[in-house]
Amino acid sequence: MSEFLAKHKRSHSCGVLTDANMGEDVVLYGWVSTRRDHGGLIFVDLRDREGVTQIVFNPEEDPKVHELAKHLRSEYSMGIRGTVRQRPEGMANSKLTTGQIEVSVNEFEIFNRAATPPFVIEDSTDAGEDVRLKYRYLDLRRPALQKNMILRHKVMQATRTSLSDQGFLEIETPYLTKSTPEGARDYLVPSRLYHGQFYALPQSPQIFKQLLMVSGFDRYFQIVRCFRDEDLRADRQPEFTQIDMELSFVTVDEVIACMENLMKTLWSEGLGEVLNPPFQRLTYAEAIDRFGLDTPDVRFGLELVNVGEIFKDSQFKVFQSVLGSQGIIKAINVKGQASFSRKDLDELTKFVGVYGAKGMAWIKVGDDGEWQSPIVKFFSDEEKTQLKATMEMEPGDLVIFGADRPKVVNESLGQLRKELARRLSLIDSKDFSFVWVTDFPLFDYDEDEKRLNAVHHPFTAPTVEDLDKLDSAPETVRSQAYDLVLNGHEIGGGSIRIHDTELQQRMFKLLNISDEEAQLKFGFLLDALQYGAPPHGGIAFGLDRIIMLMTGAASIRDVIAFPKTQKAQDTMCQAPSDVDMTQLRDLGLQIRKTE
Repeated sequence: MSEFLAKHKRSHSCGVLTDANMGEDVVLYGWVSTRRDHGGLIFVDLRDREGVTQIVFNPEEDPKVHELAKHLRSEYSMGIRGTVRQRPEGMANSKLTTGQIEVSVNEFEIFNRAATPPFVIEDSTDAGEDVRLKYRYLDLRRPALQKNMILRHKVMQATRTSLSDQGFLEIETPYLTKSTPEGARDYLVPSRLYHGQFYALPQSPQIFKQLLMVSGFDRYFQIVRCFRDEDLRADRQPEFTQIDMELSFVTVDEVIACMENLMKTLWSEGLGEVLNPPFQRLTYAEAIDRFGLDTPDVRFGLELVNVGEIFKDSQFKVFQSVLGSQGIIKAINVKGQASFSRKDLDELTKFVGVYGAKGMAWIKVGDDGEWQSPIVKFFSDEEKTQLKATMEMEPGDLVIFGADRPKVVNESLGQLRKELARRLSLIDSKDFSFVWVTDFPLFDYDEDEKRLNAVHHPFTAPTVEDLDKLDSAPETVRSQAYDLVLNGHEIGGGSIRIHDTELQQRMFKLLNISDEEAQLKFGFLLDALQYGAPPHGGIAFGLDRIIMLMTGAASIRDVIAFPKTQKAQDTMCQAPSDVDMTQLRDLGLQIRKTE
């Protein structure tokens, strides 16, 4: 054991000393962030997870200690004992908590030397993500990532406190369970004892938390790892963390009120921000109508306006054709942006093309009020008058149209409004705007497979008002589902569940799941519902995504200690990897090579 460690207990972290500690004898531990040799004095920024303290080695005070300090290099781990003193005049750093003081070192020990790091350990590093993930243990020394991890810890602790105070019990559910592939692919785990049979890693604890309600636990929560073998994006990972909950004897309003209380606590404890529930609510239909997406960012305007009624008798063939084939026409007024160049408009046309739009019509309103556009000549005076009033068009405005199938128009213009807000700096990055989206459709129709799919999952209850349409017009049935959206990102989703066996079986039939398949996959749930299952509902929040939005990180990889790459690889551990043939034989498996 180190002699220094045995003699000296840490007195402070490297981020807390101020002029109130002047003259105190202190012991600090950490890593050398930077070393500066000013001829006589040697200055070192000593860093730990809480911050940085400037330490000083003075040859006039202790020549031996000063001589040893010449060997210090970046990322050496060390401990020091010294005296807190005022920084020299003009040397204070107002950006640091410790910026008024420094520690004059009279004793230290190097615990471990460090090889030259592959990148500079500071927030402004220009190292690529591939390098940072390979050396993740070094990347995690950067203050920005350490702050993210500290916030994550605070949020998890606040979650436990808040939910416990609201009567929830933290109960763990299995990681090795039955494969019930609905939605994303399962990660499978072969059984050594039962060759040819597999466990699945849970995509969510959905069925188990419903069974806990049948068991009478009333309010359950869990901060749980989930696994989905799906294509990845910036805010997706093959393994991720959910704040998972379920409640008995509740309505949608009661679940929402409970979750708003949780969010209020998380923002208060994590960021010191005050949220003021209740949050805004939009039905799914209203969100799509006004914002084009079911994840609306409500921090700015640029709302979509349906102008199809104006052009119902239009002589403009493009609009006439769209409306004649049950399409829609919507428009956005980009106030004061008639100065957009043709190049700008061409770029926006390409942008909406990514979402299936075949083109993009537009009108510029000149300073003199004249309209400039290739399509204006096809409009009647009455259409122009109505359009001007409906879109509140003024000199300097730019109006952009989408005309196509409803899904294409809504998605392309919905994404376009977000892109325009980004380009025009319309978003306050410090603003947190929550909105609940409710009354989702229970089903959508898969054109390729010619069958209904559950919009959320097969256990979501329909609204009571739409029950009579379940068999006759299932695509018009609304569900008792609700998503919480923050700044255009879904952070949580849930629903009131089906607690009646007969209704659950009807739901399976509508989803083209036979009685035999339902019994095979979900028989234990159907059995459980027969034993006095209470009305219940729940929700799951994506913890990684919440922390990403709280910190302003570009990706959830920046808020997970050891994430996978976008190709679902761990480049630090080199996983996935080959395994020994003996292991495969024990599992009764053989690898079949494919091209």
